[in-house]
Amino acid sequence: MTRSQFLPLLPTPGSYHVTGTGRYTSAFAVSELANACFAAVGQQLAELMQAGGLSHDLPSVTVNQRLASLWFGYSFAAQDWDLPSLWDPIAGNYRCKDGWIRLHTNLPHHCAAALSVLGCAKDRAAVSAAVATWAGEQLETGIVAQGGVAAYMRNRAQWLAHPQGRSVTQEPLVHWGAPRHVTPRSRPMASAARPLAGLRVLDLTRVLAGPIATRTLAGLGAEVLRIDPPGWDEPGVIPDISLGKTMTSLDLHDQTDRHRFEELLAQADVLVHGYRPGALDGLGYTGATRTALAPNCIEVSLNAYGWSGPWAERRGFDSLVQMSAGIADAGAQWAETDRPTPLPVQALDHATGYMMAAAVLRALKSAMLENRAANARLSLARMAEQLAQTPHHLDGPALHAAEADDYACEIENSTWGPARRLKPALQVGGTRMYWDRPAQACGSAPARWSTA
Repeated sequence: MTRSQFLPLLPTPGSYHVTGTGRYTSAFAVSELANACFAAVGQQLAELMQAGGLSHDLPSVTVNQRLASLWFGYSFAAQDWDLPSLWDPIAGNYRCKDGWIRLHTNLPHHCAAALSVLGCAKDRAAVSAAVATWAGEQLETGIVAQGGVAAYMRNRAQWLAHPQGRSVTQEPLVHWGAPRHVTPRSRPMASAARPLAGLRVLDLTRVLAGPIATRTLAGLGAEVLRIDPPGWDEPGVIPDISLGKTMTSLDLHDQTDRHRFEELLAQADVLVHGYRPGALDGLGYTGATRTALAPNCIEVSLNAYGWSGPWAERRGFDSLVQMSAGIADAGAQWAETDRPTPLPVQALDHATGYMMAAAVLRALKSAMLENRAANARLSLARMAEQLAQTPHHLDGPALHAAEADDYACEIENSTWGPARRLKPALQVGGTRMYWDRPAQACGSAPARWSTA
């Protein structure tokens, strides 16, 4: 493997074309990061296309700044029907004895863990009163110990002095594993219009970064098969991130379903997952087992708080990492308020997702040229550090919400009803992203590859 495998994936401003206007106003350079992450996907795709003979010259990369920023939000607009709320009624920020804490209660067992520690009913007023009696770090520790998820609001100095913050700052944005021999499958259907056609991507991710990565790959022609546990749903999220995918379900505690999963993995070119360190091992699928089942499969994974340090196995989400890493506190200072002020969008999730897609493309190019590739790991917490280091350099009008012209004219006939989708933000030469399937519900399709 050449040294190029390990070069930074994030491009510098000026190395790609930017169109469109509009930027998020924030304490942090959110739109600047959005441009760079879309450009990273574009540049890696351009190199892959040239390496695969789909383009004689290196295609140019163009990012629409307005659309890139909007894709960092919600890309799906229901037509004449209402989407469910993204949040459980208990989820949110609460004042504690010494600051603020955020409870993430969208999943029933996470909600139950928080209520168990607080010793109160599932009522927002009762939760607020109970939280007010706790010191923030103590409550955070107690909820996490019960299998829940919560984050006490720290400032940047506190985070950088924290053992986890110190550890994460030492990690690379993309951590590449040891290179190994990989023989990529032939994909004769790949073309300049659909450069990833024929690529099989097995998606084991949930909210939100991993699904963004695989949605991106689907927009370039990949066949994405997402596997969820039976009965799984993310009502407010799935319409946005299931675009272009086949949505199926398997129970990895059931022997028949395990056998089917192993068959699907053996036929996959790429595995994307968001399991915490050791979680797949606990299901019997260690790294060595996965490699034995699928020796030519490239693996890209993520977690919340980084791959080293005392919180490496801690559950987390974008909104929680913003609280932990000092982003919400810096936002409050910027906004001149005493309340947590998060980013205008879940930028850590989105940026990490696009960088995961870029990592897949780089690994594919390495496998194509050298028959060697490395697996990649990313985290939301390390992306928070990247955002903190990204300078503001964009001018122009503030961006608030998508307008009618930001959406494609075509109606998307999703499982839940008609919708419109944002226009793609990225163009690579003459290649434009589009999706072959509308958004689909979890578990709505058989567990099989279309070409198997």
